[in-house]
Amino acid sequence: MDRFLFLTLDGLSRGAVHAAFALALVLIWRAARIVNFAQGAMAVAAAYAAYTVSAETGSYWLGLLAALAAGLALGALVDVTVMRFVDHRSPLSPVIVALGLVLLIQAVLGMIHGNEFLPAETPFSRAALTVGGLAVLSPYDLFVFATVGVVVAALAWTFTRTAVGLRMRAAAFAPEVSRLLGVNVGGMLTLGWALASGVGALAAMLVIPTELGLHPHAMDLVFVSAFTAAVVGGLDSPPGAVVGGLLVGLLLSYVSGYAGSDLTPLAVLALLLAVLLVRPAGLFAPVTARQV
Repeated sequence: MDRFLFLTLDGLSRGAVHAAFALALVLIWRAARIVNFAQGAMAVAAAYAAYTVSAETGSYWLGLLAALAAGLALGALVDVTVMRFVDHRSPLSPVIVALGLVLLIQAVLGMIHGNEFLPAETPFSRAALTVGGLAVLSPYDLFVFATVGVVVAALAWTFTRTAVGLRMRAAAFAPEVSRLLGVNVGGMLTLGWALASGVGALAAMLVIPTELGLHPHAMDLVFVSAFTAAVVGGLDSPPGAVVGGLLVGLLLSYVSGYAGSDLTPLAVLALLLAVLLVRPAGLFAPVTARQV
């Protein structure tokens, strides 16, 4: 029972990070109707900016701010210089361009920083706290939960309670009508890319210290798990991304704890296939009328 409780808490902690990264994918989808396969590479680039600033200043928090700023700037830059000129009439065009961006970003990072694993520090201890003789969450896990909770609440408030959020949603779902109503559709799309990239950078800063360290490919497997979480919850549903991330985190924790870590990729693939076969739009996708 103690082992099950430990794996559950560990899974929720891992799932919170996957939820944050899945939320970044959902933001891009809602803003531009694109699955950004370059999200992981962009997040790693922001994490390298944080590593550089932290190494120069000795401050984790300045590095975190640098990662967020780099993520926001990189997201806006990718939209303005690349994605805005992609032919979106073909669904494959943005995918191919995003995959090309992955190769480009990872190659540039490798040339600048090398391909060795670099240490990634945490602001709080990762040693598990003991309650009643049972090891539970660490201070860093609590920091992850609090950070992801604040991000989710802030994004939910932005998209449901502010004029900017309403304009972003309108620009994504009805761009022509939005233009007629005076909405700067291009600016809203760029803002969506910036926000998604910023959230992805934050997720990278939270998850990389729990892995082997900082590396140009550090977010590759995390992207697969986060993409699965986004699909499970529904690409149009931010709450679904959060729930999907927690489910994927629990799945990874249980499988690695009881069956071994070698089977975790197969477990994620099985979950993805099951959801696509049973409910392709995701568990939290809005119900649509059947057309005959």
